[in-house]
Amino acid sequence: MSASAFLSPDAIRTLFSTAMSEMYRLEVPQYGTLMELVGEVNAEARKADPRLDQRLVEGGEVERLHLERHGAIRLGTAAELATMRRLFAVMGMVPVGYYDLSVAGVPVHSTAFRPVAPESLRRNPFRVFTSLLRLDLIADPALRQEAADILARRSIYTPGCIALIETAERKGGLMEEEARRFVAEALETFRWHSEATVPSQVYQRLRAAHPLIADVVCFKGPHINHLTPRTLDIDAVQARMPARGIVPKAVIEGPAPRKVPVLLRQTSFRALKEPIAFPSESGEGREDGTHTARFGEIEQRGAALTPKGRALYDALLGEVRADVQVKSDGDNAADYMATLARRFAALPDDEDALRRDGLAYFRYSATDRQGVPASEDIDTLIAQGFLAAEPITYEDFLPVSAAGIFQSNLGDESQQNFAARANRAAFERDLGAPVADENALYAAFEADSKAAALAALAGRAAA
Repeated sequence: MSASAFLSPDAIRTLFSTAMSEMYRLEVPQYGTLMELVGEVNAEARKADPRLDQRLVEGGEVERLHLERHGAIRLGTAAELATMRRLFAVMGMVPVGYYDLSVAGVPVHSTAFRPVAPESLRRNPFRVFTSLLRLDLIADPALRQEAADILARRSIYTPGCIALIETAERKGGLMEEEARRFVAEALETFRWHSEATVPSQVYQRLRAAHPLIADVVCFKGPHINHLTPRTLDIDAVQARMPARGIVPKAVIEGPAPRKVPVLLRQTSFRALKEPIAFPSESGEGREDGTHTARFGEIEQRGAALTPKGRALYDALLGEVRADVQVKSDGDNAADYMATLARRFAALPDDEDALRRDGLAYFRYSATDRQGVPASEDIDTLIAQGFLAAEPITYEDFLPVSAAGIFQSNLGDESQQNFAARANRAAFERDLGAPVADENALYAAFEADSKAAALAALAGRAAA
């Protein structure tokens, strides 16, 4: 069968992310309210900053902004993770980065499934932060075994989903009708289930060990726990959420507010307390209860930092977290944000300085300036107007920020710092593949754009 007959992975990804958004809007009405607020703020930000708007238009970012979402799921077993890798591969999404959330006391490690080609990112940068429960971090051996036994009994994928994954792998793709069936079947894995698979007594034992353990172990599947739109002004969204009946978390995770955004800033509203039916221990009848898992999140993305820039960011954030411990009720949030702004003054807030100092990645392009440049020096070509340099958007995540969101929405706003217990080798073994190096992807994107821009200028000079 000709590959041209298949629906592209980018198109399948858009079908899936759209279906996911529609499902989540029905399940969590506040998500719809959040989407409306983000849309309003983005429109205002574009109108207030013509240069930003021009960049969005010229870079093809406007269409992407409307589509952009990230979601998050938490898996329980190596087999679930390995199959999830195959499921996302059908949509052109690969595992990028390794994240150790044990550094903040959360017993998972994670990767992000996302597209990696620049054109695929422009079409739809849908990404899913995917965590695997680390049973080895459950201190009680009996509880650890009980959790493992419960997880071993479940199957989170429909037979139809597995069959269509195998079809895509065997044939090299899916026809449109197959793709639409695949999306419908795959969506079942991410759907909310209002019935637990274990009695409330088991749920409470697991929750006492860590709320996230109960969330992963006690249900039929790994319900999507949030979908995140991208905003151009997260501070404005945070300030306006209460007027929409949404209570935001106390602090925005990530860097301080800046003229030149870097990396990723995130905020969210508190997770919903939702009714759950638990089977009785006797197996007869049901018991009413509640579970807290799903929430709304917003993000603002900035420039991807190089390893040098990231080392500076990590050092500054470490200083802030050592200076100010966010309290469980968030009443010192203003102190935290003030300290964040003061410390982050050490990170240049100017695109040219970030580029010259090698702190951020940039995309280069030849301008339409007429004439023949007399130099091949990048800085000179930019100064003379022959080359343009735009920051490359950060497509990935920050483990401390992700853990902060997790903690807040599991009922604890307080900052927690723990010893890191990373185990990338075990994660990649369970995944069944290595995770891609995000820095290598950004560096290749920058190098390719620079080479293409210089070649365009050389071709123009030769003509």
